[in-house]
Amino acid sequence: MGGCGAIFRSRPDTIIRTATHPSAMPFHDPPRLPQGFRCAATRCGIKSDGRDLALFASDVPAAAAAVFTRNHVVGAPVAVGRGLIRGGRLQAVVINSGVANVGTGEEGIVRARRMGAAAAAALGVPCEFVLMSSTGVIGIPLPIEKIEAALPELVAALQDDPVDGARGIMTTDTHPKAVSRSVGDATVTVVAKGSGMIEPNMATMLAFAFTDAALEAPALDRVLREVVDETFNMLSIDTDTSTSDTCVLMANGRAGAVPEPAFRSELLEAFTRMTEILARDGEGATKLLRVTVTGADGERDARRVAKSLVNSPLIKTMVLGADPNVGRILMAVGKCFACRIEPARIRASVCGLPVIEAGCRRAFDEAEARRRLGGDPVNIDVDLGVGTARTRAWGCDLSHGYVDENAAYYSS
Repeated sequence: MGGCGAIFRSRPDTIIRTATHPSAMPFHDPPRLPQGFRCAATRCGIKSDGRDLALFASDVPAAAAAVFTRNHVVGAPVAVGRGLIRGGRLQAVVINSGVANVGTGEEGIVRARRMGAAAAAALGVPCEFVLMSSTGVIGIPLPIEKIEAALPELVAALQDDPVDGARGIMTTDTHPKAVSRSVGDATVTVVAKGSGMIEPNMATMLAFAFTDAALEAPALDRVLREVVDETFNMLSIDTDTSTSDTCVLMANGRAGAVPEPAFRSELLEAFTRMTEILARDGEGATKLLRVTVTGADGERDARRVAKSLVNSPLIKTMVLGADPNVGRILMAVGKCFACRIEPARIRASVCGLPVIEAGCRRAFDEAEARRRLGGDPVNIDVDLGVGTARTRAWGCDLSHGYVDENAAYYSS
């Protein structure tokens, strides 16, 4: 299947734009917010430097849906947010970085509610229309007074550049992450953060999608869950599911009705692009890893095998070192004990170069394999040969930078 393309790691404070697959609708450059949405970010003093508080708001109440982490240990904002989203209406999301408000007991719930209430008061909207999110170090009390003091100024600074808001939700991200594209006369915009503690089991770290298309909450919920399952749920940096993962979708209807299939198609494009951006910015990552599994005996098997490949430290280090030790592909497929695997049917290629045939390493030009593995991104394609199901997964290589980043995360 497809060979390796060109991708470039940006300097901090820039946006990576990667190609996913051809679409009639291009991505906006620069990204923009839909009609009626504004955002802002500021430094309120939670982190030692950089912006650490962001607000995204619609000028009218919006239909809304959300999915949250399946980790048994969840942040206070997730616990509160699960109740808020049942109403199917939101007008704003307020997000802080630096402190996750996880492992903070009942006082954490109180502070999460205070965070939402302060944003609601500054905006002049009902408390139940404001969802809050927090990201950062686990187990530290949320400095709510700093957030409350900063919100009036933050509301006064609201503007229409999504990148500005994206800067306020970064932790170990090297750059703000925002994409947007058209869907008919409407726009869909996705803002996200995440570089580590990423193997979503619902959504991805923190991701917020906004549209001016008119869609009701049940349709948003249906589309969001389907698209998240194809994209963010197939992303893994390090196999760790965050306690704070939240993905929100808001639709304020300012651009009028859009057919659900058309909206789903464009949201899928936007989430796919964001998935690749997140994978590419994994902590310590030097390369994006794309895995495609075909010929599986059902979707469940396809997903398990794809995740086995993107999660394998041996596959990750093979990619880092451009080492054509392709027997590791067979290992990662074969350890999927609950899947239907027939070794003699397995075929695989690396960046378009066939390396496995009938379950055996085939003869190939190792110098060419090294050259292709040395590129970025690296595509691994596996055909199990036992069915018709297929899926994609995204990840990155594993470098010394990941260890360095996480060995000092609490202290930095």
